[in-house]
Amino acid sequence: MLSYYLQLAWRSLRRYKTLTVLMVLAIAVGIGTSMTTLTVLHVLSGDPIPAKSGKLFRVRINTFPDDRFQPTDKTPDNLTRRDATALLGDARGDHQAVMSAGSGVLITPQGEPMRAQARYTTADFFPMFNVPMRYGRAWNGQADTAHARVAVISSQLNDLLFGDQSGVGKTLQFGDASLRIVGVLGSWDMNPRFYDLSNGEYGDSEQVFVPLSTALDLHLGTSGTMNCWGNAKDAHDLDAPCIWLQYWVELDSPAKVAAYQRYLHNYMALQQQAGRFRHPAQVRLQNVMQWLDYKGVVPADVRMQVWLAFGFLMICLLNTVGLLLAKFLRRGGEIGVRRALGASRRDVFMQYLIESLVIGMVGGLLGLVLAYAGVALVRQQPTEYAAFVHMDLGILLMTLLLALVASLVAGLLPAWRAMQIQPARALKAY
Repeated sequence: MLSYYLQLAWRSLRRYKTLTVLMVLAIAVGIGTSMTTLTVLHVLSGDPIPAKSGKLFRVRINTFPDDRFQPTDKTPDNLTRRDATALLGDARGDHQAVMSAGSGVLITPQGEPMRAQARYTTADFFPMFNVPMRYGRAWNGQADTAHARVAVISSQLNDLLFGDQSGVGKTLQFGDASLRIVGVLGSWDMNPRFYDLSNGEYGDSEQVFVPLSTALDLHLGTSGTMNCWGNAKDAHDLDAPCIWLQYWVELDSPAKVAAYQRYLHNYMALQQQAGRFRHPAQVRLQNVMQWLDYKGVVPADVRMQVWLAFGFLMICLLNTVGLLLAKFLRRGGEIGVRRALGASRRDVFMQYLIESLVIGMVGGLLGLVLAYAGVALVRQQPTEYAAFVHMDLGILLMTLLLALVASLVAGLLPAWRAMQIQPARALKAY
């Protein structure tokens, strides 16, 4: 019976070509527009590290002096070196990492200077953020303590400097520093770069990774947010009144999260007792997705575009409903003949509903093509995230499902009206 209904649908579509084209285009444009915007939202709001996003937490505390504290102010994103060093030394998490961004100049094999982006961090950075290694290994905690002059470099930088050979064991001249390469990253594409959003939310990973203790010894240049108060000869000194370091901790159970929260409150109470401040303690512990939401990584205009696109899809569906009604009701005589020959109301309803589904599927396939074209246009836009927008299998299946649902919704009323046509009246008019 299904094949018979499909044959009837195909004949009807060929018979009313103009109406068919209009309905297919209406559904295709609506689906193409909505799926393009939904793809952008899906990419921007996706979990960058699904296996661990609920276990990694950004640590934020407010140790501003009282004359810089306002109860309505937000808790600072970063920590002073003094606080970061204290938390790192206590090591109350499963892993913990303190870090800052930086940059330096390299010399390419062609003898040309090249500025490379760097990350100055501690050993736990690599296991915390699931950083794979192509050659060698990352440094360990002893290298942090010893201020070892070592580095891990990206796979792209390794290929640029050493071709298809491993750079492990070789010397990297980074600015004025000579560093021994101990590891080369594998494929690691962390977008958005939630671990440090202050230096761009999207993009390639850093090319050089150096122990933070070594970077401070060598006075390698840092970049990012630096918020100081009072006088400081060097903003990077241990007791400098400056907030500039990012701090992350890994906690693999709710009990550990609660215990770490208590630890932070106790730490703040000790700082109050030491006379650093008297204002109420501000402590924030946010996992990856909470942190991304707090920082507004998904632009508000993208969410608005999704709502507008689906509103446009609803308008397209209403137009399709009108066209289907006009088409089906014009075929009252044909429906009367079918009913007179023994077809039930259910048979008529199923015939026209399947015809609507066929229109929806054709419109969905065309809408998928339009969505691909829309994504290609988005990728050409001058935004940080444009290059990372792509359609995956989930979006593809969602597009086809949306086409089916849209055509089903559009076809229910016209099919129901068609089955209500009285055979005697239709035949008399026919």
